[in-house]
Amino acid sequence: ERVLVLTVDGRSIVGTLIGLDQMINIVLEQCHQRIYSEEGVKEFNLGVHIIRGDDVAIIGEIEKDLDDNLNLKDIHAAPMKPIVH
Repeated sequence: ERVLVLTVDGRSIVGTLIGLDQMINIVLEQCHQRIYSEEGVKEFNLGVHIIRGDDVAIIGEIEKDLDDNLNLKDIHAAPMKPIVH
């Protein structure tokens, strides 16, 4: 499944979920980080990426068709702040 992971330090990572354990450690492949800014969204390829369960704030499934049709250059937003709990 294609998922979006928001981390506690404010990163937004999109990729294909290939592994998960009881501590919510996540393994993603074909993933990239989306960095939101006032100039639009930039994407940086990460390839295969492991995210520790302690760093995960939210995981959500993405509809591939909707995500592929997004024009990320038209989305302007302030960068996310770290999530404090």
